[in-house]
This record gives sequence, C-alpha cells and structure tokens, in this order.
Amino acid sequence: MTDTLAPPAGHADGTAAVSITGDPLTVDDVVAVARHDTPVRVADRARATMAAGRAVIEDLAADDRPHYGVTTGFGALARRHVPASQRARLQLSLVRSHAAGTGPEVEREVVRALQLLRLNTLATGRTGARPVVAETYAAMLEAQITPIVHEFGSLGCSGDLAPLAHVALAALGEGTVHDADGGTRPALDALAEAGVEPLVLREKEGLALINGTDGMLGMLCLAVADLRLLLTTADVAAAASVESLLGSDAAFAADLVAMRPHPGQAASATNLRALLDGSAVVASHRTLDAAGRPECTRVQDAYSLRCAPQVHGAARDTLHHAAAVADRELASAIDNPVVTVDGRVESNGNFHGAPVAYVLDFLAVAVADVASMSERRTDRFLDVARSEGLPPFLADDPGVDSGLMIAQYTAAGIVSELKRLAAPASVDSIPSSAMQEDHVSMGWAAARKLRRAVDGLGRVLAIELLTATRALDLRCTGGLEPAAGTGAVRDLLRTAVAGPGPDRFLAPEIDAVTRLVVGGDVAAAASAAVGPLR
Repeated sequence: MTDTLAPPAGHADGTAAVSITGDPLTVDDVVAVARHDTPVRVADRARATMAAGRAVIEDLAADDRPHYGVTTGFGALARRHVPASQRARLQLSLVRSHAAGTGPEVEREVVRALQLLRLNTLATGRTGARPVVAETYAAMLEAQITPIVHEFGSLGCSGDLAPLAHVALAALGEGTVHDADGGTRPALDALAEAGVEPLVLREKEGLALINGTDGMLGMLCLAVADLRLLLTTADVAAAASVESLLGSDAAFAADLVAMRPHPGQAASATNLRALLDGSAVVASHRTLDAAGRPECTRVQDAYSLRCAPQVHGAARDTLHHAAAVADRELASAIDNPVVTVDGRVESNGNFHGAPVAYVLDFLAVAVADVASMSERRTDRFLDVARSEGLPPFLADDPGVDSGLMIAQYTAAGIVSELKRLAAPASVDSIPSSAMQEDHVSMGWAAARKLRRAVDGLGRVLAIELLTATRALDLRCTGGLEPAAGTGAVRDLLRTAVAGPGPDRFLAPEIDAVTRLVVGGDVAAAASAAVGPLR
C-alpha cells in the first residue's frame, strides 16, 4: 500500500509544510511527509529547545564521572570509559557498526516516515543532539534523499537500531541512498548535490539518532491511514454483496445494532443502511403473494452478509485503539539516556517497542478476519446453490467460460496468507547484546507483516467488488435499479473494467479495481452518492 492515498488537509502548523517544533505530530503529518513529500521546517522554538538540551550534554562531557553514551561505551560495553579524544570516533563507530541490515530494501515511504519521526524526537531537546543534527535530517527530507534501509536488522529494542543507523550513516555521508529521481547513489554525492554538509557527530549524538521506535511507529501510522480507508471500503463491498445476493438490510437496523453498543459496529451498520437505501434490488424480494405472504422464503442471511457490521465494526474498534497508541507514541521522546526537562540525564526503558508491537499484531488479526469475511461473500456469488439464481461462476457461457472462478482462488490464497501473517510477532524474543538486551519486542517484524496484510486486504476487497458489481449488472435487468451508493460504485468500476461477458484476461482487471480501492476512488464514489461514510 504505497503512494496512493490523497494527501491529508491541515498539517502541524496549518500551512503547506509540516512544522517541526518538538510538539507531537499527527498520523496525517506522517502520511503527508512520508507518502506525499510534504516539506518540513524546523521551527526556531525547536532549535532553542535543542540547544538547551545540548548544553546539559556538554557539561557531562567535561565531567570525569562515567555517563552512559556520553563518556562510555554502549550496551554490554557500557562500563568502558572513553576519553574525550576518542568520543567522535565512538559515535561514528556506533552508527557504522549498527548499520547492519540485510535483505530487500524497505519502501521509500517507510524510510521517510522513520526520518521524520526521528527528526521530531530530536526537536524535543530530550536527546541532547545539536540543532544542526535536526536541520540535516530536515534538509535530507526536503531534497528527497532516501537512505537505503533493509528488511532485516531490527529487534524492536533498543528501538529500530539497524534501520535508524542506516539513515544516520547516510547523514554522515556514508552508505547508499536513493535520490529524488529514484536513482541509487553514494550518500556523499547526493548530499553534495543538495548542498547538505555531512554530519560530524559529537558526544551522545550517535545514540540520539538510532535509539527509537520510529520505524515500527512510522509503519503503524501508514497502516492506520490505509485501514481507515479500507474499512470504509469493506462496508461498500459488503453492501454491494448484500444487494446482489438478494440479502436483507433488516439486520442493520439502528435499534437492533444499538442493543450491542460497540461504536465500530454502529458506524459500519450506518454505512450499510446508507449504501442500501432505496435499492430496488433489495425491495424486489420483499413482495407478497396473492394471500399476503412473503414470496421470499429466506428469513435470515448467511453470517458473511448479516454479520458484516459486527466484524467490520470490531476491526474499526481495534483500529481506534491502535490509533490511540500511535498518538501516544507520537507524543513521546524516546532515547536512552534521555535529557529530562529539569536537566538530568537518565537511563530508561522507553525504547522498548512492546506498546507499538502489540497493536501492530492486533491489527493484523483484524485485517485477516475482515478479508476472510470478504472472500466468503465472493465465494457465495460463484456457487449456484447459494447465489440466488446467478449463473455458475458468473460466467457468460458456463462450461465454455469460467467466469470469476479463479478470482476467488486468488482471494482465498491471499486470505490464507493473511491468516499466517496474523500470528503475532510480539510474543517472540531472542536475547541480544551479551544478554544485556535480554527481552526484545520484535515490533519491526510485526510492522513489516502488517504492511503485507494491509496490501492483501485491499486486493481481497477489490475481488469482492469486481464480483459483486458483475452480479449487480446481471441482477439489474428489466429496469431494476441498484441503490444510489452501490450503483455509483458499479459505474465507477465500469470506467476501468467491462461488465459481464465472455472470459477476458482477468489479472489486469483485478489490478485496475485494486487501484480504485487503495486510491480511495471506491469510497469517494460511494460517499458522493449517499453522503459522507463513516
């Protein structure tokens, strides 16, 4: 899920740029900078705060007593006193040695989010870094210099060490980056072209650049933004399926939903009622026979139709909790040691990624379940025993044509993968640093698998919409019209893929609808027809 959502309105300072003041950023700020290249500006207030924090570190550097990360080694080597003549080398060695990632490159937007979040923590003054360190990170973001960060290397404690070290290394003029055009270049060359002086680190600054949860938090922020859209889109897909499968909207009634007052469930049911309002297809099977008896003998729908608000709503409530955790983490200043407001320098454990790791895993569970329900609705369309009169596999000439048979296979394969990705990463821990770091969060791994899960959910919802809108075309004959919301979505899809007919090359159609889903077009079309969806 990358580079698809529209940029959010209103950034940290109400202008076109995100102002780095040291105050908490928002999820929208992170998405704007990471995904849409919104500029950042370091405020004078942040520079002053950083200068005050730096003064504390300078005083400690002149002290003969050991101070972790300032006059000592790191981790299991913290008892080694480092003389003043070796401290610049100490910080450089720290960054070089910790830039130990391997495997595929992570996505550009993830690296930019990581850069932004570390920059904002620096701006709090709690890390003791000089203002020039923050200004260098801001300049790299402005010039769209993106350090290459790898898939493997973080245990989520002490924060995302290796990913952050790769970013720090680039700021020092070492390692490899992508430039604004996407080319791969030595960091020193890219910095020179952008007019950015490579950093020369002083006491404590290497630690300040690598000791945080910024990678996992950045991915959480991006996932929160994506899932806000996708869970609304899941309601749209469910409404199209209920309608096309001749389901009922009676179970979505407000008084019934209110008997179980979960806010997410209420929001989802509200969306479903709005999307199905005025549907002639839904009304068509409410008719009575000559004796006044209902002609439709179905008294209740299958769970995948009837219980959509309950499942989608539970996912919404999970997302709400995860967003609250993200907001708290965005308000955090994470480093070790940290400069306190009253001028102390204290070791702490705030870098441990457990709070973020848990909700990343929790979201992966919700994503898998929403996708699983979506795939079950898709499958109902293709089975003549359950599709209420639709042709087998929605094929034009069943037996000659296979219709959407294998599209369901694709959805099923993705859902199976999502179930594996729902296994929590945060229950694992492998001790490191000679048992000094004897319990770790695996939050980075939780974030990486959530990104794959979110991508899969978008594709599964696209396949449901492709299927449901084809079924809607088959239903809507003889002047029968769908609801305004579902009809608008059907019309949108017809701008990208054709309606029912002989078999066609299906993969491009799935990809085209996926782009409409993850780009927000589906949700926007439905909202334009029925009013804002929740």
